[in-house]
Amino acid sequence: MDPEYFQSYGMCWGTLGTVRPFANFHSDLDVMEIQKALESKDAGTLVRILTNRTNAQRQEIAKVFEEITHKDLAAALKKALSGELEGLLLELLMPPLQYEAYRLQQAMVGIGTDEETLLEILCTHSGMELQEISAAYKEIYKKDLDKELKGETSGDFYKLLVALLNKDEVPGGVRRDIEALSATLNGKKTEAGPWIDILTSRDSDHLNKVLMGLELNIGQLVDQALEKKFSGDIRLGLKVLVECIQSPESYLAKRLTATKTPILQGIMVSHSEEDLLCIRTAYLKLTGTSLYTALQKQFKGDHLQALLAICRSED
Repeated sequence: MDPEYFQSYGMCWGTLGTVRPFANFHSDLDVMEIQKALESKDAGTLVRILTNRTNAQRQEIAKVFEEITHKDLAAALKKALSGELEGLLLELLMPPLQYEAYRLQQAMVGIGTDEETLLEILCTHSGMELQEISAAYKEIYKKDLDKELKGETSGDFYKLLVALLNKDEVPGGVRRDIEALSATLNGKKTEAGPWIDILTSRDSDHLNKVLMGLELNIGQLVDQALEKKFSGDIRLGLKVLVECIQSPESYLAKRLTATKTPILQGIMVSHSEEDLLCIRTAYLKLTGTSLYTALQKQFKGDHLQALLAICRSED
């Protein structure tokens, strides 16, 4: 077990994640149970073990499984399971950086692009995390992420995505930034450039002050101003970015109301060890229903049990 993993990702008791280190962890005992479960196709046991271990612990299980059986655990799961449950457990087995790279790739593969999933990942990770995800993407898919984005998007929206991918914190004055953004809203044609430059190059405290000051200046919510002044993908991009600056957990809770399984599953797996408790609270505030209850209305069987285990409890 790598203690630096827990330190770097904050995966310990007292964090805002729902999946935490299993206290009495013995990878060899887990592997023995998993072997039996795979032979008998006992999905319940596989769900119980893999959803009650952190990602670092799952990596240890996969390593020991291969040492003992000379087989790949992910391949063994594919043989024993099918459908949405198979997909979820395979996603749980991916290391965090590899998983985010996989989600980005899935958002761009095939016909059409899932712009909002691209935005969700790029807007809710730090610049340092995105550099690591970008490196993981290059290693797995042998392609540069920024070039892939260029092939899937264009214009100001592409510029926004690349600026997010390379985001950095550059000092700036709050009043100067408020005035720069206000000026863009006064003309007939609104320039996206200043919005992209400012919103991707300041820290969140600074940007929240800028957005609050801007709303006082223009007499309306920033979201409303963006809705009026922009159109197409750049409007979506700036609105999502503003939401994530103001309250990332509220934005992610809103995304969880989507009926598409990949969206819900992606957020729950990605945030299970970091801040899913915050997202659960925001979801309850937004919908009046707990995420735990909502899952039971949408899913069933072992897939439901796995999602409930990640969600962890009622609110």
